[in-house]
Amino acid sequence: MLDHSSRKPPFPIGPDRSAHTTAPAPATPLKPADLLTQILLSLRLEGVEYGRCLLRAPWAVAYPASQEAHFHFVAHGSCWLRTPGSEWQQLKTGDAVLLPRGSLHILASSPEVPIVDIHTLPRRPVADKLFVLTGEPAHLSPAGMAAPQASETAVDTDVLFCGAMRFNMDPLHPLMAMMPDVMQANDLAQRDPTVPMLLEAMEREVSLDRVGACGILARMADVLAASIIRAWVECACNSASGWIAAVQCPNIGKVMAAIHAQPERPWSVPELAELMGASRSRFAEAFTRTVGESPAKYVAKIKMFQARHWISQEGMRVAVAADRLGYDSEASFSRAFKRIVGQAPGSLRRSTSGRALHL
Repeated sequence: MLDHSSRKPPFPIGPDRSAHTTAPAPATPLKPADLLTQILLSLRLEGVEYGRCLLRAPWAVAYPASQEAHFHFVAHGSCWLRTPGSEWQQLKTGDAVLLPRGSLHILASSPEVPIVDIHTLPRRPVADKLFVLTGEPAHLSPAGMAAPQASETAVDTDVLFCGAMRFNMDPLHPLMAMMPDVMQANDLAQRDPTVPMLLEAMEREVSLDRVGACGILARMADVLAASIIRAWVECACNSASGWIAAVQCPNIGKVMAAIHAQPERPWSVPELAELMGASRSRFAEAFTRTVGESPAKYVAKIKMFQARHWISQEGMRVAVAADRLGYDSEASFSRAFKRIVGQAPGSLRRSTSGRALHL
């Protein structure tokens, strides 16, 4: 159901009475392939924290679900990974995985080892956003802690480089929603030759143990995570269904590209149907069948993704965001925002401002 409280509803109902008003500027032409390219080019990863983890077998740690993506690189030894609803999978030296949505997951030296929360293990900060984790919780080790100077090449020591990252892409973006819980670098290495090169470089950096290695590894992890996502997108381009397939559709794709190029534009069904070169009814039916939701819902969602970016990343006032998106009041915009995003825009802005004050 459309929100009729906006003074510029995205999809006017009934005859088009805009003939006597100034026509909106033509949409910026953008090809479907350009949309995927723009999304990948604008994708940014902000490192929250990175750590070198020295874990002596037997060990098993759980990473609670979080809003940050998680990255793990096995520098020495091996381990097992499991996410809810999946089987255990082994990771060997040189393997890397990315969990783009921060799903709950477990890493272990062996599947049968009792699990503890990763945050219960002692860590030592070495620089801003960098730490070394070396130890075991007291109830798993008679000594209470592994030797701080344990050799990284010891047979029973597994060495992992782990990171937590934030995407600048909205968590509800269709592309993020399509991503699997776990992306394995080796599975995507054939698609992007950069991936094995980065894995080899990270393995070499760890083995040399040079000054500033953690900082260099953190930057490599950022590049590798972005490369993994790019390779996954290229693989998904071969799929016959889903958001990426819809973007690639010659007719629907150019409509989606136009919506993403100008999310603040008061798009109407007649305008979008004209872009596709079809009648309103044929366009609406084709769009819903291909994308999986109606044009109205899709446009509203993209508008709110843009609004959330303005509010959380640029500190824009809620009233300004509402005005830019064509709503006649802050209240009507807030209702639409909360319905789609799941959080009131005012609450989002206050939490964002609070975090900024503590930086």
